[in-house]
Amino acid sequence: MQEEHDFIRELLDPKTQDQAFQKLLRDYSKPLYRHIRNIVLNHDDADDVLQNTFIKVFQYLNNFKGESKLFSWMYRIATNEAITFIHQKAKRNRQTGEAMQNKIIENLVADVYFEGDAIQIKLQKAIITLPEKQQLVFKMKYFEEIKYEDMSEILGTSVGALKASYHHAVKKIEEYMNTH
Repeated sequence: MQEEHDFIRELLDPKTQDQAFQKLLRDYSKPLYRHIRNIVLNHDDADDVLQNTFIKVFQYLNNFKGESKLFSWMYRIATNEAITFIHQKAKRNRQTGEAMQNKIIENLVADVYFEGDAIQIKLQKAIITLPEKQQLVFKMKYFEEIKYEDMSEILGTSVGALKASYHHAVKKIEEYMNTH
């Protein structure tokens, strides 16, 4: 934990800020990209959201109190940015969030960065039938293998509620996969 405090101090110090921020980008770009991509599904959108995430991290670093891990705080920002992005994109296109996600899933097949098969497409279709919170919990647990304790810090929800959300999500996905 002391190591993280020292790193945050480097990020805040104008003398070491550039070098520290480069390290932050190196260490967190890939995991944050994967997290965002799991939410927005599209590569170009994920890149845009990732860039917005790092801008927000840089802007609000002074407000980071250290009450959670830096990783959790940045994931919370990334999650919020991704959700906001989806809602804004749906609104711009005059669609519901679910309709927007359906369109994105249809486009996944043509996405050169998508490595899934027909089962993965079906899984994505099942996931979008879930309420937003269950989608997030399922994706974070299933695709990213984020621990419930870390997820609790990121989403600001109790571990018990997250376990229940995941359980319900799995049941609904199993039902969808068996009936479609």
